[in-house]
Amino acid sequence: MPKYAFLSPEWIEAARAVQNEHATSVEPPALAVRMNLVVEDVPFGEPTLDAHLDTSSGAVELDLGHLGAADVKVSLDYPTAKRIIVDGDGQAAMQAFVGGRIRVEGDITKLLAFQSTPASGPAMAAAEQIRAFTE
Repeated sequence: MPKYAFLSPEWIEAARAVQNEHATSVEPPALAVRMNLVVEDVPFGEPTLDAHLDTSSGAVELDLGHLGAADVKVSLDYPTAKRIIVDGDGQAAMQAFVGGRIRVEGDITKLLAFQSTPASGPAMAAAEQIRAFTE
């Protein structure tokens, strides 16, 4: 199985395919959030990468670029973003926030609600598939 660097265009495409495969079996998040991400210290391309996470359609969509009207903006380093998004490590998120490695602007309540929502079985299966092709 090919491996792709987290947040590379190839990784985004492969992750989108997994999300589409599981779209009908994953329950939508209880609270919609539109989040812009500024990922720093990226090991490929430009040192800073803009991405977004959007659940307003009922699915968790992660893509490159920023949304025009986001609820919250999160700035964090690449390794922390990978631990949170790919590994689902909520503890890493809390440690990074307390340590000042995550900076938040906007509606932090939506971010906290999204972060505290437990993943369903199908969502965990999709996450495992994504982890398998992530470098």
